[in-house]
Amino acid sequence: MASSRPHHPDPEFATTLAHGLSLLQCFRVGETVLSNKELAERTGLSKATISRLTYTLAVRGLLFYDTRLRRYRLGSTSLALGYPLLASLRVRQVARPLMKALADRMGGSVSLGLRDRLRMVYVETSRGHDAIAFRPDIGASLPMLKSAMGRAWLAQAPEALRAEVLAGLAAAEPEDWQRHAAAVPAACDDLARLGFARSPGDWLSDVHAVAVPMRRPIDGETLVFNCGVPAARMAPHKLDQEMGPALMALVDEVEALLA
Repeated sequence: MASSRPHHPDPEFATTLAHGLSLLQCFRVGETVLSNKELAERTGLSKATISRLTYTLAVRGLLFYDTRLRRYRLGSTSLALGYPLLASLRVRQVARPLMKALADRMGGSVSLGLRDRLRMVYVETSRGHDAIAFRPDIGASLPMLKSAMGRAWLAQAPEALRAEVLAGLAAAEPEDWQRHAAAVPAACDDLARLGFARSPGDWLSDVHAVAVPMRRPIDGETLVFNCGVPAARMAPHKLDQEMGPALMALVDEVEALLA
């Protein structure tokens, strides 16, 4: 079967490399082991192409072949590739104690993330002093349209970039687009008027969250802080009157320390 993927119009584009990266991106939480057949179905690539890619990626340590399951899982090299990026983000070390203090104070979690194409990904997170239902972790991704972090990123983005990302979301996630597209102008208004974006149970029904973007990019990326609290712990007006202002104060302090 020939690949159903169209050729990239740019002659400088390395198609084989892109196919390999697309294959690696097929692995997600809950889908940690995949066969060549499943990878072919997810990527639209031919079985022969998939076989060559999985063999090569396994030789390079990016994939590991489980002989018992006869399927592939991500290899340790995949994890090692991301570490230099995390280590270079000094903001993580600066913000960590402040994030922990706010997470304990609010009884929830405080996280830091950046954009990964059409999603957001956590690069740091702190949890409250007791267990909560939702436990974010470094490297986990979250949706752009439904999450407070994604909405805050969209609200601060330059108009042209925001339009580009929204067009991608409309094409890739039509159901979410129909349900949550109206939240984008609302988030823009919230950020301008309140200083933070909101997601009152729109992503996870039992978690209410606010998010604040950093004003200055770090290594060309706009990072966003969020604070999520279980709905059971939400007193009236806590989102707007406590969580939002407290998270804004945290971002101000972090930026002052970095300066």
